[in-house]
Formats: sequence, C-alpha cells, structure tokens
Amino acid sequence: MHLIHRGIVSKKYKENLLNSFKQSFKKGFGIETDIHATKDHKFICYHDFTLKRIFKKKESIKNLNYQKIKEISVKYQKPIPLLQDLLKISKNKFFLFIEIKPKFSTKLLKKLIKETSKYSKCVFISFKHQNIYNLLKLNKKTKVGLSFSPPTTIKSIVRKSKIKDVDCLILDKSYIKNKKIQGLKIKKYFYTIKNKTEFIKYNKKNNLIFENL
Repeated sequence: MHLIHRGIVSKKYKENLLNSFKQSFKKGFGIETDIHATKDHKFICYHDFTLKRIFKKKESIKNLNYQKIKEISVKYQKPIPLLQDLLKISKNKFFLFIEIKPKFSTKLLKKLIKETSKYSKCVFISFKHQNIYNLLKLNKKTKVGLSFSPPTTIKSIVRKSKIKDVDCLILDKSYIKNKKIQGLKIKKYFYTIKNKTEFIKYNKKNNLIFENL
C-alpha cells in the first residue's frame, strides 16, 4: 500500500490542504498528514510547530486558537484544515496515517481517540514514541506505528519492532536497502519518495509514502 505524503500529489498541490487530500483520494491513494493541537484543543492538519515557514509569522500553533489560525491561513489562500474535515472527506474509504508532531497529553490523546473512533482506517504514527505507547495504554486496539529517521541505529529499530501491539514502522528511505530492516516481519512504510523515478524504483517491493508522482 502506498500513501501520498501530506497530500502532495504534484507540485501543483500544496501540503496538508483539503484540495490536496481530495485529489489524493481521486487518485486512489490514502494520505500521510501531520497534526498539532491548537490552544483551544482543536486538531489541525499542519506540519510545523509555528506559522513562520508558510505564513511568515513567528506564532506557535499551541498558543493560537483555531479561529485565528484559520483567519491567517485563509488570507494566504492556504486554509489549514481541521482533522475532522479530513476525516469527513475520507468517508472511511482511504487509509489516513496521522503523524502526531508534538507530545500530546493524555487528555488530548483521549480526545483524539474519541474524534476518530468511527474511522477504522486511521493509523497514528509519531517520532515521539511516547505518544504511541500512551495511545496503546488508552486503547490497545488503536492502530499505531513508530517513526524513525537517521541516526537511529538498525539495532534500535529491530528492538522496537518487537513491541507488542505496534502495527507498523515508518522509516526514512535511507533504511530501504538494509537486509535486517527488510527481514522484519512487521509492516514497513518508507518515506519520503520525492519523485516518479524513485517511486518506480521502489514501489514493487515496498510500501511507500511518496509525493510528486
């Protein structure tokens, strides 16, 4: 199974926007997206911890209410969607790999489980593995994955792949040729495949998180 990274179907489509997600679904792919929690505890599909890179504002997501974030992003014609918006348009037909960017409190994780309870194709992933462990404490049936990037060692990845109730590993593509990684029985997804050439090279034997096909 392959997923479109942040809904970036092509250079025409910007990251983590509803129109990009809709186009991903039209192409028949699920998506990988990122979430943060706003000051008023709304989950938004957005990668960065601040508005600086995309909106040129030195404001942290956690310090702003969603309404303010919406006003800023609409002004720049890049409206930041709520996770609820994405769930609705997915119609529970496509896999959504939802990357939790910051460390969430137990209260926020409970809210996240509740909001997504009717959507069976949600998989929660995070580089902050404590998010995943805490989700499993709340509900061991939650679909989850552990994310890894260099310089994490192969030994560490192999060890964590054996943790009970973890469904998959999300791995930087630099690990794709490693025999020990490929030999793991757990499902693996490799990111970020940046173009069509890379996609064609790896797609037959691997699950990919890709963009710009």
